[in-house]
Amino acid sequence: MAVPASANEFDLASPPSDGISRIRFAPTAPMLMVSSWDSTVRLYDVYKNTLTARYNHKAAVLTSCWSDDYHCFSGGLDKTVKLYDVPSAQETVVGEHEGAVRCLEWNRQEQLVISGSWDGSVRLWDMRARERCTANLRQPERVYTMDVIQNKLVVGTAGRHIWIWDLRRMKEPEQRRESSLKYQTRCLRAYPDGSGFAVSSIEGRVAMEYFDPSPDAQAKKYAFKCHRTKTPEGIDQAYPVNEITFHPVFGTFATGGGDGMINVWDGRNKKRLCQFHKYPTSIASIDFSRDGALMAIASSYTFEELDKPHPADTIFIRQGSEEFRPKPKQ
Repeated sequence: MAVPASANEFDLASPPSDGISRIRFAPTAPMLMVSSWDSTVRLYDVYKNTLTARYNHKAAVLTSCWSDDYHCFSGGLDKTVKLYDVPSAQETVVGEHEGAVRCLEWNRQEQLVISGSWDGSVRLWDMRARERCTANLRQPERVYTMDVIQNKLVVGTAGRHIWIWDLRRMKEPEQRRESSLKYQTRCLRAYPDGSGFAVSSIEGRVAMEYFDPSPDAQAKKYAFKCHRTKTPEGIDQAYPVNEITFHPVFGTFATGGGDGMINVWDGRNKKRLCQFHKYPTSIASIDFSRDGALMAIASSYTFEELDKPHPADTIFIRQGSEEFRPKPKQ
């Protein structure tokens, strides 16, 4: 079912001037953080539709995350991890990598910010410790995507490697896997219940995986095609699935692709709930507010068709959550 453009969407004023890398809602406040290739991190009050703060890196910002409503972290091509204190507007360099910082996640259980880099490492940072970097974990390749849920850290790298770590025992990864998808990993996100993760590729597919290595659990995993169109010649054209995000209340999830589309899925029942209208260009990032009432959508060209004229970057805010509610079985 396609969902047309409607009055429940509006776009934010003063978007970035170059590609949007990530958008993330604050844990409870109506604030949205946007990192961008224009070297900025911007904070917006969503309900007032105002840009409330902005700070800079020395190069493109590839990732960002919140620890609470008053502190956020960012990293990118300048190889640094920065902390920004929202009330005081103070910036602090937490630490550095040898390569670009591609991923940042906050782990609430351990109170750590975790960074993944193109230098092939994941580093754990504790702002309470004298030596902030408490672990430097070598990965098999460049880190492309990662997520953390409870005490599990899942890291997706080049070469289709997926390593699963227990943050309480970091000497060795708990599991070393290869993605079940044949093409380069684009995004992975843990299930809200902590039982597994969804992983996407550059070739229009998503796989649903489980942490439990037992045969019974592994028998439940599956993969499906999405974000594909037919060319005028009838050829199936697949686009990267750039983002996966789970609804915090219903447990359904949305995918955003290089085709400019957002699909909403019920993973438990293996069905698509709906598809939104087509956005101006690629969906670079999406996120839900903590209560699931708002969805932020970054429409920003991700160069899957190389350099070409493209629409300006836009951040849409979509209101309402009923379209994410799973439908009862017939």
